[in-house]
Amino acid sequence: MHKTIIVTREAPQAIGTYSQAVRVGDTVYLSGQIGLEPASMQLAEGIEAQIHQVFANLRAVARAAGGDLADVVKLNVFLTDLGHFAMVNEIMAGYFTPPYPARAAVGVAALPRNALVEADAVLVLADRT
Repeated sequence: MHKTIIVTREAPQAIGTYSQAVRVGDTVYLSGQIGLEPASMQLAEGIEAQIHQVFANLRAVARAAGGDLADVVKLNVFLTDLGHFAMVNEIMAGYFTPPYPARAAVGVAALPRNALVEADAVLVLADRT
């Protein structure tokens, strides 16, 4: 099995023992992204800004892998307050178009750096030959 590690400066650098993404064949596994702004590595202020930053970070990694958010087949969203679920749906509609990916939304007690939201994704890249 050949793995290709995906790295981009357009998304926050890994803050632990993981890669931003790993590609195996046509499948790309994107690590969880929190609302860190790539240049400053500081968390965006507030839930709305963090949700936007999470999707922007995922998009940057997807593009570095040769795809885009349209290639996402599975999305996992983790929230420290499920009361923000409706806002995630609203903002997500600005980044994704039908048919939407499969998705899970999970309430969690805490996230790294006291983030309010995190998301990871799986992409399947179309045959581009």
